[in-house]
Amino acid sequence: MGNGPFKTLMKLYKGNEKNLILSTFFYLIKSSPVWIIPLVSSSMINIAASAHEHSLSELWLYVIIVAVALAQNIPLHTVYEGYISRSIRSVEVNLRTALVEKLQRLSMSYHKNLKRGKIQSKVLRDVEQVELLSRQILVAFVPAVLNTLIMLYLTISKSLTVALFFLFTIPIAIILIRSFRRTVRITNKEFRRELEEMSAKISEMVEMIPVTRAHALEDVELERMKVQLEKVKERGYRLDMTQALFGSSAWVSFHFFQTACLVFTIILAYKNIITVGDVTMYQGFFSSILASINGIINIYPNIARGIESVNSITELLDAKDVEDYSGKKQLQKVEGKIVFENVSFKYPDSDEWVLQDFNLHVEKGESIAIVGESGAGKSTLLNLIIGFDKPVKGNIYLDGENFSNIDMRSYRKHLAVVTQDNILFSGSILENITYGLPEVDKERLDMILEAANVKEFLEKLPDGIYTRVGEHGGKLSGGQRQRIAIARALIRDPQIIVFDEATSALDNISEHHVQKAMRNLIKGRTTFIVAHRLSTIRDADRIVVLKDGRCVECGTYEELMNLKGEFYNLKMLQT
Repeated sequence: MGNGPFKTLMKLYKGNEKNLILSTFFYLIKSSPVWIIPLVSSSMINIAASAHEHSLSELWLYVIIVAVALAQNIPLHTVYEGYISRSIRSVEVNLRTALVEKLQRLSMSYHKNLKRGKIQSKVLRDVEQVELLSRQILVAFVPAVLNTLIMLYLTISKSLTVALFFLFTIPIAIILIRSFRRTVRITNKEFRRELEEMSAKISEMVEMIPVTRAHALEDVELERMKVQLEKVKERGYRLDMTQALFGSSAWVSFHFFQTACLVFTIILAYKNIITVGDVTMYQGFFSSILASINGIINIYPNIARGIESVNSITELLDAKDVEDYSGKKQLQKVEGKIVFENVSFKYPDSDEWVLQDFNLHVEKGESIAIVGESGAGKSTLLNLIIGFDKPVKGNIYLDGENFSNIDMRSYRKHLAVVTQDNILFSGSILENITYGLPEVDKERLDMILEAANVKEFLEKLPDGIYTRVGEHGGKLSGGQRQRIAIARALIRDPQIIVFDEATSALDNISEHHVQKAMRNLIKGRTTFIVAHRLSTIRDADRIVVLKDGRCVECGTYEELMNLKGEFYNLKMLQT
């Protein structure tokens, strides 16, 4: 979407051409008093200056013209604003939609590297700045340019001498803008980056409040935030001072030229080159030109800030780190047979292999437990199964079809993932369980609640299944959140299930309830389980032991214990 901020803006406004053309048309009509009044004022003053050559009826005619020109401004300004608003609001919605769509397509590694607060800053603050930029361009910049061109045309048609004097103001405006442009751009960029960093740190601070409060670290956290807030204050102060100098320089320059214009036209009138009324007319024209150019100069800092936000958003929209898989084959049905063939994986910014020459044949309905020390490659293997990552070497097959040929969205509709920290949104329990499903049969829902062991605690909640869980499910215990996550997985009737240490953070009683729900969930389904507590995977059909990214052992619980190898050693450490 790149090629410069203005090209990006033009692409955003594609489809709004009709609204923009109509807004320009109505602007020209509703703004007509700006150039009609100086012309009429000139004629009215000339009537007073040469009363013997005119009648009062001419004066009343000019009064009627001014009255009509002013009266039409009210309804037509509303119409003009309506077309402008439709265009700007459409772009605002389309831009946020594009950002949300892009965020959904970006790879998981990109999301891990980009702080949540920075994403929020781009979607909220930067889009607001782009909306302000659009409004400044359409409501201030373009009208100012049109006004200047019309006034120059009228001046040229009246007096080329005066027009040439007027044209001296444009180079002054260009010189002012060019002299401040680089400074304004740099200060805007610095301010924007500090705001993004502040947003990211505030987001982290809010998430860390339980830890901060538990360890009495409020003062430490406050000092840490104060450092960042001071940086924002300093950058903001520099930006304000730059804009203040920019604005005051423009104001002084153009008031000087306005006085010069008055003196110049009075000299022309004194020499009878123009009439006394023409002095007022040219002063009106010049004031309007000055106001337009001054307006352009005054809004330039806002335009620069908006352009910086366009660049910030473009960084996200143009990000190439999207999901690696681009297969097109739609899966209507999944059996659940998965084959890993010489699979190796490493991250783009690393030379170290996280997984090497991994081979495994998993039959339909088989449960596979994956164990190993921290950093052995367990999470990487799960990410490969889900399709978050793609093998650097080797292939993964699903029911005989290479993962590279499969549309991942159609595959994931047959997949369920239950992690240690399952994310619930701040709706009701029912809304969290049925998330993304248009309608669920009541009998099926009851069966799922029973199988996931959710009913056991629903009866104790004030509103039962309609109880709101709070942000991230904060009103529920860890075990309750896990059982809701299992119910959410079970209700989708997945054929492949991934458990990523789903019970490691639970107490014994909660773990018992969750394991009971897990056993109901995995019946007849291909299951991959990463577990920290090795006693919880005793019933797995096979256990895969990873070490340094390689599969060093594979077998049943009893076989591996009798082997007295790596798995046996891991188990002994937990006893």
